Amino acid sequence: MEKHFKFTNSVIGLPLSFVVLLWFVFWLQIRFDFDFVENGIYPRTFSGLQGIFFSPFIHADIEHLYNNSIPLLILLTALQFFYAEQAMKVIGYGILISGCITWSIGRENYHIGASGLIYVLFSFVFFKGLQTKYNRLVALSLAVIVVYGGLVWYVFPSPEITGNKSISWEGHLGGLLAGFFLSLVYKTPQYKKVIKYDWEHPDFDATADKFMQRFDENGNFVNLPQENEEAIFTYYTADIPINYSVVPDQKKESKPQS
Repeated sequence: MEKHFKFTNSVIGLPLSFVVLLWFVFWLQIRFDFDFVENGIYPRTFSGLQGIFFSPFIHADIEHLYNNSIPLLILLTALQFFYAEQAMKVIGYGILISGCITWSIGRENYHIGASGLIYVLFSFVFFKGLQTKYNRLVALSLAVIVVYGGLVWYVFPSPEITGNKSISWEGHLGGLLAGFFLSLVYKTPQYKKVIKYDWEHPDFDATADKFMQRFDENGNFVNLPQENEEAIFTYYTADIPINYSVVPDQKKESKPQS
């Protein structure tokens, strides 16, 4: 695993802690019959400003909470693993900026739920990966857009249908813009690719490489030109005559008894 991406306890702890906090707030709401909806964002009112900080932790019902919990677990895990240094800043400022946008442009109604933060995380991970041009982070961006690309359709106004729950497209749009803005603000290290081959060096000279010399300018295979080298012999000769004489065996050794 590369030194930039390290698995720590916070990779699991941060998403679980955040989601557990959401469920705890919802449990308080149904256990003690609290009405936290009025603590959500109510656009362009002074009292509605509190919702900028409280609205991500408030949900209308268990279906609303469940639909937000799974994406939060996945996106917070990806954020903490690949962007550990920026994770807490993205979460904090993402909630603040998206909440302010919702307060400014939202319809006159209470806006609650963690979907705005989901759009912050989705937008940041997607755009930041493309900006780094690093293969692993670009792959993460593509994976995010494949899994959650359908979220983009919910940043546009949709007609309200009587009896159906209204979707805060303003919060979604605010989260998308906030995530994109934070991806531009927070810089990541320059991820350098590990060089394994000579041709990956920036100063590589193809004309001096023996393998590349086997190909012409059109990419056709050619034979290397024959070099004029003097013949090197692996044996030596001499002009001096050599005489050999055969000497009989004169050792007086007894032959072994059979």
